[in-house]
Amino acid sequence: MSREQAKVREVGPRDGLQMVQRILSTEQKLDWCRKAAEAGIAEIEITSFVPPQVVPQFADAVDVALGAVAMGSFTPAALVPNQKGAERAFDVGVPVVNYVLSASEAHNLANVRRTTEESLSAFGAIVAMRDRAEGVRTHLGGCIATAFGCTIQGDVPEAGVLEIARRYAEMGADEIIVADTVGYGDPKQVRRILSAVVAEVAPLPVACHFHDTRGLGLANVVAALEAGVRAFDASLGGLGGCPFAPGASGNIATEDTAFLLESLGFDTGVRFEPLLALRQQLEIWLPEECFGGAIARAGLPKTFEYQR
Repeated sequence: MSREQAKVREVGPRDGLQMVQRILSTEQKLDWCRKAAEAGIAEIEITSFVPPQVVPQFADAVDVALGAVAMGSFTPAALVPNQKGAERAFDVGVPVVNYVLSASEAHNLANVRRTTEESLSAFGAIVAMRDRAEGVRTHLGGCIATAFGCTIQGDVPEAGVLEIARRYAEMGADEIIVADTVGYGDPKQVRRILSAVVAEVAPLPVACHFHDTRGLGLANVVAALEAGVRAFDASLGGLGGCPFAPGASGNIATEDTAFLLESLGFDTGVRFEPLLALRQQLEIWLPEECFGGAIARAGLPKTFEYQR
């Protein structure tokens, strides 16, 4: 009997690296993507098109994107914060472009120096640019950062999150991504907000991006599953974090997220042995970084194959 699918999307080459001081080479980043794909990860957020003086790690965004697109073994995605970034991503043929704005006005101003409304209005121009382009149609994701709270602003009105999701859908987004950028979300809140967002934008798919800042990352995945979400961003070893979340421990770990989903009966397509081998490689490449996650420490239980 076939199992329901749930996607784990590796965002380590983007979110995992955005605060890392050691600059990985283009070849290392592409090797990360190649080996993640070989381990069964079907979609990987490979880079972000931002000015290199802002995030030097992504100075090679074009080269990484071209190399990833040429592989053909997975779907590359890129994150963009503005129209210029989207134009660069379109020019190199990235098939999935995720546009991000913050539901928190204060966070959006700190991050991209625009109000949330200004960022949301700019998404319309990006959709128009996408629709004018010839060739394969780019899949556009509309990401809502700080959807569950903000370290700068504090409370983020849930009605505002729902309104952003609705307007994204009306303007032409192909998917809505709801992000707990600073790790403020809890399962009760996640279940409530995601249920509302899923109902508001149906039949558009909804994905989630959780951080494990306070140990609730995987519990929030379960809550989102209960709300109907079937796609989750994660980073190998829990690498990453937001510069506006002091003490943040990073993203939910790819390997732990896949294990949770598989244990709940979903089919992720992930093969754990090569995935954990890749994690070990990352620890060699980034010796200064603190990696998290339980599966790498404890291993898979002997009963796991039976459950599959």
